[in-house]
Amino acid sequence: MNGGDVATEAPAPPLEWKFSQVFGERAAGEEVQEVDIISAIEFDKTGDHLATGDRGGRVVLFERTDTKEHAGSRRELERMDYPVTRHPEFRYKTEFQSHEPEFDYLKSLEIEEKINKIRWCHMPNGALFLLSTNDKTIKFWKVEEKKVKKISNLNIDPSRAIANGSMPSSSVSSSQKKYLANGCYTDGSSDCLSNDFSFPPGGLPALHLPVVSSSESSVAAKCRRVYAHAHDYHINSISNNCDGETFISADDLRINLWNLQISNQSFNIVDVKPANMEDLTEVITSAEFHPTHCNMLAYSSSKGSIRLVDLRQSALCDSHSKLFEEKEAPGSRSFFTEIIASISDIKFAKAGRYILSRDYMTLKLWDINMDSGPVSTFQVHEYLRPKLCDLYENDSIFDKFECCLSGDGLRVATGSYSNLFRVFGCAAGNTEATTLEASKNPMRRQVQTPSRPSRSLSSSITRVVRRGAESPAVDANGNSFDFTTKLLHLAWHPSENSIACAAANSLYMYYA
Repeated sequence: MNGGDVATEAPAPPLEWKFSQVFGERAAGEEVQEVDIISAIEFDKTGDHLATGDRGGRVVLFERTDTKEHAGSRRELERMDYPVTRHPEFRYKTEFQSHEPEFDYLKSLEIEEKINKIRWCHMPNGALFLLSTNDKTIKFWKVEEKKVKKISNLNIDPSRAIANGSMPSSSVSSSQKKYLANGCYTDGSSDCLSNDFSFPPGGLPALHLPVVSSSESSVAAKCRRVYAHAHDYHINSISNNCDGETFISADDLRINLWNLQISNQSFNIVDVKPANMEDLTEVITSAEFHPTHCNMLAYSSSKGSIRLVDLRQSALCDSHSKLFEEKEAPGSRSFFTEIIASISDIKFAKAGRYILSRDYMTLKLWDINMDSGPVSTFQVHEYLRPKLCDLYENDSIFDKFECCLSGDGLRVATGSYSNLFRVFGCAAGNTEATTLEASKNPMRRQVQTPSRPSRSLSSSITRVVRRGAESPAVDANGNSFDFTTKLLHLAWHPSENSIACAAANSLYMYYA
């Protein structure tokens, strides 16, 4: 396997996933607050930092701890015979309020603070830089550790000093006393210093300069730039360019190109808005820059197509370089065909040869050198197809699930209902298809059942807490599932087999 693209060698054995950590786990029966639900997850390129955003406009950062705790030379590790099978462990680092609720008075529209996307930026000087966006405004944040400076080794006893650093004195301040030119007061007191201050016996042996020491550190987040007023519709994607200088933001009808250093100007590079809005047939659903070619980007549409764009062709990319779409099977069209074909997320493989897309029912893997159709298609929850009417009635059919690829390109993952997520092997001949649950026992859904599960089995493996599921359906393993609990957001560690996923307000981490 070369550079993170899909392998062609012998398929790797299925991974055995284990629970690693959970942040924000809720107790049984605890009600989840709307503002605490996680809405975005992103690893940085090194995998040492993880960021989450929630519907309350907050961004929470986590940092990796297992590499720091066991830091040492290779020779020392060999001498200790230390196993190198560690899995990533993270700890809470800091959090900050990225966005606040706003109101657009011109359109009489309330703009919620929910974080739609987070993207890490290039980190040249040790500080952390990231972009976060809600529906309308993108912000560029710098997060760094600052040393708390303290003054020590004073000439006087600090316990006798008052808050402003001056010596304690009598209740009447010296500023209220009239004094003569020689510095003595007119009230007859000849002491120019406060009576509360006394020199030690024998005087001060020597005066010395105070010492400034910094022992503690605090993490501070500062908003460096705000990119606003460039989108008429809700922003659904932001993506950094590999040049480290520019990024794109996409809404339903337009994609804009920004320079990180310039917040008051952007260039519109894709515009699919028709002259007459009644002629609108599709919208942009996701957009991403190529990971290694700074002139290429891809964007997906609500019709299930992906367009590859080359910025060298023209300033306004009205025409695409390549179009990727799957031909519709004859006689298979129904009322739901276009709805479930809408792509909710796309991701490039690490080296940029492949694109992974997620529509409502499937994951598809595309080779950018072959536009005749996807090279692989993975059925995520095919057992929901008979339930499309119910899913349409409760609007679940419009849920937008994200997808991700492993750093080596051997596997892909995406979420489903009942807080389940699925991992597929995408190497040639690999039939790996694992279903995991976002809980401390991720493998408990791996139950071998007949193709037609019996009623007793399906009723015995029900969820402990079910909210609003009047008639729970049954998946391929005979497990009941619930449309109200869905795993929309997940991310794969860039270099290790570790997945972070969000179940409501809880962040679960697994490794293999």
